[in-house]
Amino acid sequence: MSALAAWDVVPLHAPARDRSRLRLVPPAGPEPRLATGSAPLRLTHAGRLVLGLVLAVVALLVIAGAVGASRTVGVESRVVTVQAGQTLSELSVALLPELSIAEGVAQLQLANGLNTPAIHAGQRLVVPSLP
Repeated sequence: MSALAAWDVVPLHAPARDRSRLRLVPPAGPEPRLATGSAPLRLTHAGRLVLGLVLAVVALLVIAGAVGASRTVGVESRVVTVQAGQTLSELSVALLPELSIAEGVAQLQLANGLNTPAIHAGQRLVVPSLP
């Protein structure tokens, strides 16, 4: 049906809808309360259990960190200055004779945060003491 045909069917003076019948209806159920902070926080049994476990894990991590830090404080190490032409392999043989060359080089790299075995003259290296 076209718009012109619709004008012929719909009266020109259609009665207005009765809007007086529209009204607001309150929501069903109890009225929602806004959080005002007056009600205390209550944890369920499961919530208390989870909170206790989280606090226990945090306490264990703190204790483990303190024990690890105390162990590193007690370890004595010495510092050497690299001479011209020295390599980590030579330093490993001279300073860590109880280890194989590869293990000594690895220990020197770990103690000094080295990614490669390359060192240069004048560089100061920490030599770890082994138990």
